[in-house]
Amino acid sequence: MKISMKIYNTMSRIKEELKPVNGDTVHIYACGPTVYNLFHIGNARPLCVFDVLRRYLKYRGYKVRYVQNFTDVDDKIIKKAADLGTSALEVSENAIKDYFIDSKGLNISEADLHPKVTENMNIIIGIIKTLIDKGFAYEANGDVYFEAERFAEYGKLSKMPLEELRAGASERVSESDLKRDPMDFALWKAAKEGEVFWESPFGNGRPGWHIECSAMVREYLGDTIDIHGGGTDLIFPHHENEIAQSEAATGKPLASIWMHNEMVNVVTNGSGAQKMAKSAGNFFTVRNAAGIYGYEPIRFMLIAAHYRSKLTYSEEVIKSAQASLERLYNCKNAIERALGTKTGENVNESVAALINTHKNRFTEAMDDDLNTADALAVVFELTREINKTLSGEATTKADIVALHTIFNEFTNILGLLYTKADEIPAEVLELAEKRTEARKEKNFALADQIRERIANLGYTIEESRQGIVIKKT
Repeated sequence: MKISMKIYNTMSRIKEELKPVNGDTVHIYACGPTVYNLFHIGNARPLCVFDVLRRYLKYRGYKVRYVQNFTDVDDKIIKKAADLGTSALEVSENAIKDYFIDSKGLNISEADLHPKVTENMNIIIGIIKTLIDKGFAYEANGDVYFEAERFAEYGKLSKMPLEELRAGASERVSESDLKRDPMDFALWKAAKEGEVFWESPFGNGRPGWHIECSAMVREYLGDTIDIHGGGTDLIFPHHENEIAQSEAATGKPLASIWMHNEMVNVVTNGSGAQKMAKSAGNFFTVRNAAGIYGYEPIRFMLIAAHYRSKLTYSEEVIKSAQASLERLYNCKNAIERALGTKTGENVNESVAALINTHKNRFTEAMDDDLNTADALAVVFELTREINKTLSGEATTKADIVALHTIFNEFTNILGLLYTKADEIPAEVLELAEKRTEARKEKNFALADQIRERIANLGYTIEESRQGIVIKKT
């Protein structure tokens, strides 16, 4: 057994111990984006959360099989294609390229598999046929619907009474709807004039939204997986419907743990905080925000709060993230400078104890429902201790190497400190060296002149106990 990690299970409403079905391999599925536009900061939160979960599980010795789909055929994609006078495929392919630009900017590792709806039509049609054969679904004029009432446990994830669900569904049903019951939902949609379609035993058409995930989970991860994730906005109807489809088809639980992150809110036009959403028009794309603040502060902001806590995006919050990252980068740079200034091959007992204490506290935080907020607090406490230790006379090179290792372990798990610093021009480095020599010779007037020349080139020099720090202004 690698760890005793507990994760809040939306199904049971309690924290449950992670017990992988397949021994050392954790199977995770996270619902991916509908690809027709740039994704916004709210969309980025689950991407960052599950990236950290995956990194941490690997750090603790598990293998991870992680699948995240792309919904590349959908009403929104078809509408955008019509508006642009192009194909749905071109719209989705361009959006997927943009997705990878921004996800890479956020330091999100690619999933082991990113299956697309359009490339998995046979498995989707296959599970629909199974549901029809088992009596859970019915055909209606080219459409296929799942008969929700036939699944006795429908509503068990959202914990909503059956009649309440039916009443809410009734408000969304048009007079021409072919459903037997307002709660029923589409597995297959008959093709409309001019729309992209696929051939099937039920007629030409395309899948409903929910069935794609049921099909891909089963095909690429198995009947029962360890963790199924997404935002809380997917609990109903998407994940509720996934459960009904999958468990009706297989007779087995779809997932051991349902893990949902809270939404990102935003304050606009003086109103209270509201969920960031494209439909509400109150969203900020990752691309646009990164153009102002950089990608890494966005990632820091999204993991700085516990994933089940609501988060409000604002200029103040993102600037605070920038300042916090600067503290971490300063520590990283100080460690790396100090590596060349110390000697000694033995780690002091005090440093070994310091490392052990912080490692235990970090893992305790992460084991407790992926508490990145508390884990980051440990990182900043370690940062303070490192800064004090680096200047100590008894500090050895072995101490610094050990501190460097644990600092990198923590920041790598969180996916931080990945932005490469701008390369400092050789002219600036040469001037900085001459300034250091001038100061050693107590020629402070010359040193000040060199500092001014460096400033004119767009750089500043700061003094520290470990040496000088050159920064771009």
